[in-house]
Amino acid sequence: MLPPIRFRALYKARAWGPQPGDSLLARLGKTGLPVARTGESWELADLPDTIAFGQSTVLGGPLAGQTLRQLRRTHHGDLLGMATPAADGAFPLLVKFLDAAENLSLQVHPDADFVRGHPEAHLKTEAWIVIDAKPGARVYRGLHPSTTAAEFRLAVESGRALEHLESLAVGPGDCVYLPSGTCHALGAGILAAEIQTPSDTTFRVWDWGRNDPNRPLHLEQAFACMKFGAAQDDGIPPIVRSATAPRLEAAGIATRKLCRSRYFTIESLECLADARIPFAATGVPEVWMVLAGSARVHAASDAFDAPAGTTLLLPAWVEDGHVDAPRGTLLLRTICASPLDRAIA
Repeated sequence: MLPPIRFRALYKARAWGPQPGDSLLARLGKTGLPVARTGESWELADLPDTIAFGQSTVLGGPLAGQTLRQLRRTHHGDLLGMATPAADGAFPLLVKFLDAAENLSLQVHPDADFVRGHPEAHLKTEAWIVIDAKPGARVYRGLHPSTTAAEFRLAVESGRALEHLESLAVGPGDCVYLPSGTCHALGAGILAAEIQTPSDTTFRVWDWGRNDPNRPLHLEQAFACMKFGAAQDDGIPPIVRSATAPRLEAAGIATRKLCRSRYFTIESLECLADARIPFAATGVPEVWMVLAGSARVHAASDAFDAPAGTTLLLPAWVEDGHVDAPRGTLLLRTICASPLDRAIA
């Protein structure tokens, strides 16, 4: 069995990240942020060596200093259990925080058909869970149902892409689901947790007129895997609002079901009173993110504080333990998919 695991955050500078002094990541509780426009904090990553700084390293505890890849190789059964790894054997999730001071590029990620013909690309399905949002913040998800590929290609080339995008106002707790092949952009003024399959393959469609030579467009690849019309709907709700999400209250904890796909299940846990939340081996890994408040984690071989901004990996065969969380603590729980989950989804 393995203890709960924390990793060192991998901070990424982005053109759309905040200026110093305006960081929502810092407001969340992330420390040691670089001066540069830090737009992403990679909390859990197991990507190939071709991706710079794409491997998480354990922070503290008996496994300190090991990479997630090393853990996967030396403790494969305890770490993954019944979870299906990525096609290259990697851990099945990439987990991030996104701090969008400006609009992200309009982009699309490869679908399964594209990946089969392009082995250098990796399928990417993801979900955004909004943590903080400035007034008027919006996301852009999908195209109008009547828009054709030819119409949208012409609109992109003439600077009119926005005319064809579905736009949604969002607030804290909302979950936006983005299956591969969906055209999308995270809007300015949003801090979000991003749960995704382990891929960094992104095809930019439009970049809000930035005209940055370091951020080229990838129109041919994007249109080769972009979904249109009814093909954009895979049966999973595109957005689940916090206010109307299925909710269960028990033992002083309100659990909201946010997303269930063939790759992950996501729910939020809100402590309505001081709570002790037990955990034990389930046979699949889970990722818990502290979005508000604070917690303390107790297991047989380790105990540590988990303030807001902390991400925990509970291995498939984790030591029995518990999380003490005071009233007001908000946790995001992501469960890796098992073969049974994939069949149901």
